[in-house]
Amino acid sequence: MVRLPLQRVPPTARSPRLGFVESRPGFPQQKEQPLSRTRPLVLAHRGASGHAPENSLAAFALAARIGADGIELDVHGTRDGVIVVHHDPDLPGLGRIRDLTESEVRSVQLPNGEPIPTLAQALASAPTLQMWIEVKALPEALDAVLLATIDGDPAADRCGVHSFDHRLVRRLARARPGLRLGALTASYLLDPAATLKATGARALWQEWQLVDRELVEVVHQAGGEIIAWTVNDRDRAMELTDLGVDALCGNYPERLRAGP
Repeated sequence: MVRLPLQRVPPTARSPRLGFVESRPGFPQQKEQPLSRTRPLVLAHRGASGHAPENSLAAFALAARIGADGIELDVHGTRDGVIVVHHDPDLPGLGRIRDLTESEVRSVQLPNGEPIPTLAQALASAPTLQMWIEVKALPEALDAVLLATIDGDPAADRCGVHSFDHRLVRRLARARPGLRLGALTASYLLDPAATLKATGARALWQEWQLVDRELVEVVHQAGGEIIAWTVNDRDRAMELTDLGVDALCGNYPERLRAGP
């Protein structure tokens, strides 16, 4: 059995909308959920990955215990059509996840001895939290598998999907109108409202260093919301809260909560 080394997640590691605002022209209708107006929601980046191995069931359960509102996690599809939770596309000594079977992937141990979880297991591990699923890459043939996995959750409306591949986001928007979607970016977009409209996303996942008040206002005026990632410093979290972001995503969820 292969054991993965413990990964140290850098403060700005790549990562994930939570309550949705009213529909605006040009955006697909999505189910409305309560949105906090007093503080941003807190998302645990790959679970509480500052305290437990990233993307592990332990990290997801811990995120719930320490008060996160939601979890961000990463997924890939296996050769035999199972959605598994892992950040990197490759497993050391085995190869690309997309070329491996579920059994081969789950033969790998995380640093705490757990096997790599499936998406279904991850959803079941934190049934009360919002779940943002970052799709790294996914063949179109597996879109239905991803959607079926989400549909199988007793509270499927809590799940959202986001990606750096905006083509994939648009594809899922067309396949499933109303699906909660986010567009990830590590650059300052010239026209963020146009990006949201083109992809069908309602959430802009923006690398936190590039968030400013103008961006927040533009996104809100377009009927969207902004999620800042990856925020691990409490002072930065409070600054972003003052700017009006809708959610903060970080490895240490307990540092991100507004208030004393």
